[in-house]
Amino acid sequence: MDNITHSVVGLGVGELIQRSLPPEAEPARQTTRHRLLLTACALASNFPDLDLLFTGLAPAPLGYLLHHRGHTHTLLFLLPQALLLLALLWALWPNARALLRASRHARRGLGVALAAGFLLHLGMDFMNNYGVHPFHPFSGTWYFGDMVYIIEPVFWVAFGVPLAMAVPSRRGRIVLLAVLPVVLLYVTLHGYLGWTSFEALVTLGAAVALLRFMHMQSRRALLLAVGVALAYVGVQASASFKAREAVTAALVLQDPQARVLDVALTAFPSQPLCWSFTSIESDGKIYQLRRGHLSLAPALLAPRECPPALSEDAAGEMPVVVPGVLLSGSWQGSVADLRERAASDCRLAAWLRFARMPAMELEQASDLRFATTPRGNFTTLKLAARPQCPFSVPQWGMPRADLLGEGPGRD
Repeated sequence: MDNITHSVVGLGVGELIQRSLPPEAEPARQTTRHRLLLTACALASNFPDLDLLFTGLAPAPLGYLLHHRGHTHTLLFLLPQALLLLALLWALWPNARALLRASRHARRGLGVALAAGFLLHLGMDFMNNYGVHPFHPFSGTWYFGDMVYIIEPVFWVAFGVPLAMAVPSRRGRIVLLAVLPVVLLYVTLHGYLGWTSFEALVTLGAAVALLRFMHMQSRRALLLAVGVALAYVGVQASASFKAREAVTAALVLQDPQARVLDVALTAFPSQPLCWSFTSIESDGKIYQLRRGHLSLAPALLAPRECPPALSEDAAGEMPVVVPGVLLSGSWQGSVADLRERAASDCRLAAWLRFARMPAMELEQASDLRFATTPRGNFTTLKLAARPQCPFSVPQWGMPRADLLGEGPGRD
């Protein structure tokens, strides 16, 4: 997920932990604990992304692809990160240090906040199609949730509104509550969010704010936020399963001999009906990638009516037999050529430890999951006649090991 979403959710969970503990004996200590738990949970929710500092360990784009969501995004390395963050808070925050020495509740709250923040980061990163490999070094297998877009306004609203309503200053509350719909309107006008989704999010935010105005306790409002977030993830998980079934059925109907290896799905923000996909099929000699879009309820919302900024490659759409599924392009390659070049090109072999949908041309390779991102396809690797091996190649599993003849692929 993006760091704004990580931060908002981390702050919300930190506030919930704070309000679930018995109060401190002195107001000053209560204030310090409040700040400490929110700070700790928000920082822990972002801390694993410090692996961006290690992207220089391999040449671009390999440094980013192999080291972002790298070792800091594994369960084994969460504990040393938590200890490091705890040490920083202890060393740099004298009031917090004094509080932790004196208060059992503060120590317990801080432990829960750190654990929650780090686990939230891993769990939220799992939910999109970039993936994580949390069990390394015991297993390098990638896991892809394919259920929530990397920037998700539902989390902003669910946690942001009760957080804003908890701000002591009336002016601060008004400013924060006014900023949220403006941001939602901005992303809607730029084609990343549908108007129906915009209206639903504003309604959700207004309902949570109204409950707070009716003197519902902040703890209950935050528990409601957690419930809304979990319910949304559940809806998205179910929709993702149905979308994968629809795409697979469409491909098999178009070609009954097709052996679909994988379907990578990208959710649309706050819209369970709209999805984009990249699929991969193979007969053992040739493998084919296809890109497209679908709506799970085409009678209510046609694929062409999904937010345009996330479906810009749909200009040359070719309808498929299954209603609501549209293809926007395809690519074919040789399995033997991919294996041969991976065996002889160390940079390509390293790149294949990330690529889930590899399209290899004569001079470059790209993962087609990211063919239409706003900043272009950041995965594109220029292939050299005499490749220079990367300095550091972590041993993540190869998502397309099934194509490369090295065992199963993704999970």
